[in-house]
Amino acid sequence: MLTKKEIIRLLEEIATYMELKGENAFKISAYRKAAQSLETDERTLDEIEDVTTLKNIGKGVGEVINTYIATQEAPVLDALKAEVPSGLIPLLKIPGLGSKRIARLYKELDITDKASFQAACEAGKVSELSGFGKKTEEKYLVAVKELGAKKDRYPIDQMIGLNKVISDYLMQIPDIERFEVAGSFRRMKEMSKDLDYIISTEAPLKVQAQLLEIPQLVEKVAVGETKVSLTLSYDDETIGVDFRMIAPDAFYHTLQHFTGSKDHNIRIRQLAKDKGEKVSEYGIEQPDGSLLQLESEEAIYRHFNTPWIAPSMREDGSEFDRDLSAIITLEDMRGDIHMHTTASDGAFSLREMVEANIAKGYDYMCITDHSQSLRVANGLSVERLLKQRDEIHTLNAEYDEIDIYSGIEMDILPDGTLDYDDEVLAQLDYVIAAIHQSFNQSEAEIMKRLEVACRNPYVRHIAHPTGRIIGKRKGYEPNMEQLIALCRETGTVLEINANPKRLDLSADVLRQNPDLMVTINTDAHHRAHLDFMKYGVATAQKGWVKRQHVLNAMSREAFQTFITQPKQGK
Repeated sequence: MLTKKEIIRLLEEIATYMELKGENAFKISAYRKAAQSLETDERTLDEIEDVTTLKNIGKGVGEVINTYIATQEAPVLDALKAEVPSGLIPLLKIPGLGSKRIARLYKELDITDKASFQAACEAGKVSELSGFGKKTEEKYLVAVKELGAKKDRYPIDQMIGLNKVISDYLMQIPDIERFEVAGSFRRMKEMSKDLDYIISTEAPLKVQAQLLEIPQLVEKVAVGETKVSLTLSYDDETIGVDFRMIAPDAFYHTLQHFTGSKDHNIRIRQLAKDKGEKVSEYGIEQPDGSLLQLESEEAIYRHFNTPWIAPSMREDGSEFDRDLSAIITLEDMRGDIHMHTTASDGAFSLREMVEANIAKGYDYMCITDHSQSLRVANGLSVERLLKQRDEIHTLNAEYDEIDIYSGIEMDILPDGTLDYDDEVLAQLDYVIAAIHQSFNQSEAEIMKRLEVACRNPYVRHIAHPTGRIIGKRKGYEPNMEQLIALCRETGTVLEINANPKRLDLSADVLRQNPDLMVTINTDAHHRAHLDFMKYGVATAQKGWVKRQHVLNAMSREAFQTFITQPKQGK
């Protein structure tokens, strides 16, 4: 289903390509203003009968939008892509190098790709242009050398995207009976070196031939009958991928073995040794030399008299010595209490998000659009916020199967004040506070802002407590020990943001604070984002978080009691 967000992305992409081409500024502005008009309109795409009735969307841009809605094609964008050197697009990832600057480099220095930009920086030609200083040139040179270079690790969000591309391809190969991704990615590590796939097949050579035809292929590293190692291109990166072809009877043993971790498998081998057995990727060798091959991972663990251990917890071996029965699971989650709608920067309407949460089987949910100061996300003015609150309460009366609460993700402003007065917050069911700007403040300044939020009687939880983006942005630096103490004192809950770009709080912090009260939320801006919950739960599992310490694992009745009572510190 096409959403307004996809149209907005299309218009912004057209504007970017126009800028790179050096197109007329008024044309570029027309597409950007049209995107902004769609962003600030609270209706979904289906509810807008004629896009040209919106402010700043004229006949020309309207035709581009309508064509894309009808055909999923954008001839204007296709024409621009044919004219603009494709090598310029990856340069947009370099910090401080926007499309306007790239257009100048293209026009004045004939820079068309990474190589020509690096050469120009090394020759000192970039700093000779007005507006480009020597220090800026030096920063660009460092960044362009890193761009596209093979890295030691890649963030989980990037690996999720590549995994989908590969999985979609593998599903089309008829000789594959089943396959699973293994390795650190299956264990849902924040960063992974590569991707590993276990493929069950009776025809490994046929599968091998198909693997060598994958469109993203950059390099054939090693090609054998039972293992194929490739380098694939994805998102302007080159990433290693291993495929292991295995006979069907050994599939789950191979999957368990190559999921790891190394320390986890050492414990498995010790358990086997205690029984006079040996384990390998092919099965369990019995004392009489026969090979036992089981039909599930659960059966493998059961054979060693231990409960099945979720991949996310297979790390240092200590998982075998813990009581895992109380650790939070995806099935324990009773609601999602941080999400966005078309009222701010979400892709779906209030009702659509309600229906999506019902489909998840949740007992309750909180609508928490962005607050007024976050203009880039179409944050809600007080008037719009209270109007939405009334709409939510009306909708809540309509649905018996779920409780719908009105809330807000409120900005903690750089000066330490909050984005709404208490008299406004008192009228909402649930208030989240978050830092979205001025990340470069000192630890003391950041802590002052967080303390103001925690001590506010209406702020229930702090969203994404460090603001990091895994592998891309370090975020701000709170004193985590102080923040946790402050949360305990004031009864404020910290969030595990399940968006795989964030996973914030990290498992490291959680392991150090085993009885910390947390909430796990998707921060969904799209219905599909509700599926992110599994990544947040996996992070909690790595931190040994028990279900009793997860706010939205509470029953419907307990959660209702929690949010209707004043905050209570411990």
